[in-house]
Amino acid sequence: MPSLRKGLYVLPSLFTAGNLSAGFISVVYAINGNFNVAAWFIMLAILFDMLDGRVARLTKTMSKFGMEFDSLCDLVSFGVAPAVLMYQLVLNSMGNVGIAIALLFVITSATRLAKFNVKAMEPVDSTKKSSDSFAGLPTPASAGVIASFVLSYEIFDGTVLSFKTIPLLMKKMPFFFEAMPIIMVIISFLMVSNVPYNAFKKIKWSRPKSIQFFILLVVFLIAVFSYPQNMFFIIFFGYSFSGIIFLIVRYYRVKKALIKAYNEKKNKHE
Repeated sequence: MPSLRKGLYVLPSLFTAGNLSAGFISVVYAINGNFNVAAWFIMLAILFDMLDGRVARLTKTMSKFGMEFDSLCDLVSFGVAPAVLMYQLVLNSMGNVGIAIALLFVITSATRLAKFNVKAMEPVDSTKKSSDSFAGLPTPASAGVIASFVLSYEIFDGTVLSFKTIPLLMKKMPFFFEAMPIIMVIISFLMVSNVPYNAFKKIKWSRPKSIQFFILLVVFLIAVFSYPQNMFFIIFFGYSFSGIIFLIVRYYRVKKALIKAYNEKKNKHE
């Protein structure tokens, strides 16, 4: 049925268009000073972005058009929208420096997406195992840091649904507010770096390997539903800087191994 097949090809693009729409609406709300709603639309764009690729793989309708359309939409939702949101909330008081930081975020987002597209078009080597990591911080994660920060910093005033907050984290929000320009610069460079980030491709969430994992998963979900504004920030912030932590840990492990090998070699010669 050719008509049904054509309809299946359109389905992933509808989710991608939803991603773009959410990103554009976020920009509008950010310009109007409604930062909470702008942040939630970025989170909605992240959800649409997660769904479009999965729908394309499920229906076997992946295409070059879909890949290019997805990247263009991602640039709006995860490059322009977060930069406008953070400029309106934090960076506009910094003059040209604030503009430069917001522009840096957009440029590195575009560069990251272009690099991803080029790599995706390279021929697949069947002799190599598929990687379980991304090279550089994904753009949805960087946008998630900004959106979730706004959700934690700009607590709803009761006119919209209000959530519980984690007191200890809320006391630190003024610090994160002051540090956000620096954090934006760091995550901008992380996007175009080769720092490895877990892609979670090999985790089978439907089949927990142990009761301990299941319990941790339940506790995690309860925390997310109880403190969504704060937990989103903890998740995105933790993931964004997990790559740096991984590199530091790996550096010390390699250093320790080299020192151990050197000492063993030295003891043999003595």
